[in-house]
Amino acid sequence: MAEILAPVDLVWECWTKPEHITQWNFAANSWHCPNAVNDLRPQGEFSWRMEAKDGSMGFDFKGTYTEVIKPEHIASVMEDGRKSDIAFLQQEEHILAVQTFEPEDENNAELQRQGWQLILNNFKAYAESQKMQ
Repeated sequence: MAEILAPVDLVWECWTKPEHITQWNFAANSWHCPNAVNDLRPQGEFSWRMEAKDGSMGFDFKGTYTEVIKPEHIASVMEDGRKSDIAFLQQEEHILAVQTFEPEDENNAELQRQGWQLILNNFKAYAESQKMQ
């Protein structure tokens, strides 16, 4: 969850446009997102490349959208069948971004939650910086 001090249309654009996704979609500064493809519609697919800046490791985060309600909600299924969604809730002076996901079985669930939260924190900082431009 993150409170974002930016208009909902800007938050939506930063979350959904590939040129923005590549700017925030990583959990640590030693990683980056060099490529993002995003077909934002029900049954549309997404593929976001996440990799270490030193090239030592990386992976493609892929899935299919199951529901898109602009600018409020996006639901998806990752390529391994796990579900995730993000809701953008208008509060008084901010947008509350609430993200949920089904953890995978290989890594500790709490560690996964922390990673997803770090990415959401990067998103918040990026979206708020775009408001200033």
